[in-house]
Amino acid sequence: MLSSKRVFRYTRRLSTLKEFFMAVPKAKTSKSRRNMRRAHHALGKVKVAEDKTSGELKRSHHVSADGYYNGRQVTTAKVNR
Repeated sequence: MLSSKRVFRYTRRLSTLKEFFMAVPKAKTSKSRRNMRRAHHALGKVKVAEDKTSGELKRSHHVSADGYYNGRQVTTAKVNR
């Protein structure tokens, strides 16, 4: 059985050694596995809807160029898009 002094020295030494260890993969990640992991990183298509007031196309859930949102005017300034 270890004395309390020995246990303290041992745990202190372990805590200082942990700084030098780093995560290293056990095996190479293949190109196929890497690309399958990245498969959901692609950008989706932009949703476009017709504006109720002007009839022009705009992005869904965004203010139109003339300041209307959901059929009512929310700003008087022109929105550049």
